[in-house]
Amino acid sequence: MCGRTACTLAPDDVSKSCEYKDKQGQRKCPPWRDGDSDKYHPSYNKSPQSNSPVLLSVKHFQKDADSSERVLAAMRWGLIPSWFTETNPSKMQYNTSNCRSDTMSEKPLYKGPLFKGQRCVVLADGFYEWRRQDGEKQPYFIYFPRLKSEESEDTKEGSDGGSQRLLTMAGLFDCWEPPGGGDPLYSYTVITVDASKSMNGIHDRMPAILDGNGEIQKWLDFGEVPAKEAVKLIHPIENITHHPVSTIVNNSRNNTPECIAPIILHKKKEPALSASSKKMLAWLQNKSPKKEEPEEVKPAKLSQLALSPKKTSAGLMHQWLKKEGEPSPKRPRR
Repeated sequence: MCGRTACTLAPDDVSKSCEYKDKQGQRKCPPWRDGDSDKYHPSYNKSPQSNSPVLLSVKHFQKDADSSERVLAAMRWGLIPSWFTETNPSKMQYNTSNCRSDTMSEKPLYKGPLFKGQRCVVLADGFYEWRRQDGEKQPYFIYFPRLKSEESEDTKEGSDGGSQRLLTMAGLFDCWEPPGGGDPLYSYTVITVDASKSMNGIHDRMPAILDGNGEIQKWLDFGEVPAKEAVKLIHPIENITHHPVSTIVNNSRNNTPECIAPIILHKKKEPALSASSKKMLAWLQNKSPKKEEPEEVKPAKLSQLALSPKKTSAGLMHQWLKKEGEPSPKRPRR
């Protein structure tokens, strides 16, 4: 799943990081939709119902535009369907921040946007996920590895070699208009898939990440790529990395660089052993059975068999445990 992200770039830098080549081979930076750059606020700790930068085809806003051209918009995280009848979007009873890839073509919430071509790319520095360990939840920050200078231009998304590129997550969006009139609300959901091997140790689900300009182009160009072809791009990827971060990110009101800063996890110390326990542990580790020549066994008397317990390893262990539980004798005073 994906329930918290970070996107810290200023609006102009978000546009620069999304540079792409159009059909004529010219490099372009997608512009912001009118007024949307003011609705987006950079944050180290974005939660559902906040506005995030979303990349989509400009044809959704300009019917005569080429569907391959791109535009940036600020959208609310948590999809509100166009058929929602309440006057307040906060009354939405379902959690729509994520939608599962295996059921999105069946559920009415997501089926409509999917087959109408309302596909988008959700942009973020990375996202957070929590791993359960020792009865606690440890947060991790997950993101693309830093780019290398020898990587191809098509993969760079317009970024310089050695820089960090934005994580590009596949999503669906919809437009809801208040029943009583007012400004339309654009909102989105992040598509999730089964976790990849590199992610499975943290959580069993992950966002569907589009890796490279080619995949982004196909996902956004709903005029050329139908839904049945586009969904083939939705699958787990291994090209991600992560590091543990402070639990300060657990509170969505905390918005500081500390949220994404890597930390070192310290292993819990084992309980201390007593001196006699250490000796017994050493004996158990070093004592190994040896093959010895059989000794001549003399027949034992019946009285000895009845009264003398056999000194087996279990018997020795029983005596040691009994000794551990008894208080040590006090020395006589002089």
